[in-house]
Amino acid sequence: MRGVFLPGNSTTEIRELPDPEPGPGQVLLAMKASTICGSDIRAIYREHLQGDPAEMYQGVVAGHEPAGQVVAVGPGTTRLQVGDRVCVYHISGCGQCDDCVRGYQISCSSPLRAAYGWQRDGGHGDLILAQERDCIVLPDFVTYLDGACVACGFGTAYEGLLRAGVSGRDALAVVGLGPVGLAAGLLGGKLGATPRVGFDPSPERRALAVQLGAVDAAYAPDQLDEARATLGGGAHVAVDCSGSEPGRGTAIAVVRARGRVVLVGEGNGLRVPEVSPTLIHPSITLIGSWVTSLEHMRELVERLPHWGLHPEVVVSDVFPIAEAGAAYQVADAARSGKVALVP
Repeated sequence: MRGVFLPGNSTTEIRELPDPEPGPGQVLLAMKASTICGSDIRAIYREHLQGDPAEMYQGVVAGHEPAGQVVAVGPGTTRLQVGDRVCVYHISGCGQCDDCVRGYQISCSSPLRAAYGWQRDGGHGDLILAQERDCIVLPDFVTYLDGACVACGFGTAYEGLLRAGVSGRDALAVVGLGPVGLAAGLLGGKLGATPRVGFDPSPERRALAVQLGAVDAAYAPDQLDEARATLGGGAHVAVDCSGSEPGRGTAIAVVRARGRVVLVGEGNGLRVPEVSPTLIHPSITLIGSWVTSLEHMRELVERLPHWGLHPEVVVSDVFPIAEAGAAYQVADAARSGKVALVP
């Protein structure tokens, strides 16, 4: 099998590897779609970020957003069988701690915790070895590209919206219109939020967000007054998907009094020059949200057919594994939608 590795320095390598065999409780998947995440670009593709154990790349096959078809099962598997179509929750935890039992394997603190594409082989290969418990079966309506988009980006956006309790009572602002921001806008619409506006410095991304129906209008970060007017005086909920200090500032600035701000985008920096007039007096609620749970990811997959929503609409570029280098260059440019690898 082929596998894509990320040596750092904005480079990729394709290596030939022996085909893996499933052990107890494992399944072997033929990769059908594997999308590229912004965290891979930020922390692995450009440079190997060391320090946070959750971001210590171990020189494995890259890609933590895979979907594929079961081609072999190991001893002790009870739920999946050959031919099943699945997406993979991208962190495999110990399965025993409180966080894992609740489905938040992302928060598992056991030494056994291993993220696909970071500490164990991921989806940028012809085959993927996965724990059966990490796999979510895809309904017929949901394509492999849909499943790959759900595996991280759409799941992350959905969790943030759920934590903020987004509903038809809310006007929604999305800051950062990359793939996660597009997901937040599309899902926010399905949850009833209206109107929805987006912010991004990239005119290409602003245009794509409106074209896809992720937002009703999109603005540059310096167009706060125009955005507030569209929102009827400000957003009830603002979701920052940019992970940048200026983006978080925009999210806080665009919400109305007693609004909720969800911080989804990874990255450092939150500057609030005057806390009392900015946060305390308007009673702004700040919510941190990291990835999602197995339960909510399964719930999202089951809701997609009822909503008539294909997450793959955010995929703007598809490359074969052999062209992984070109795929990462497009993703790194941050002017497109989601970028995917296929067999």
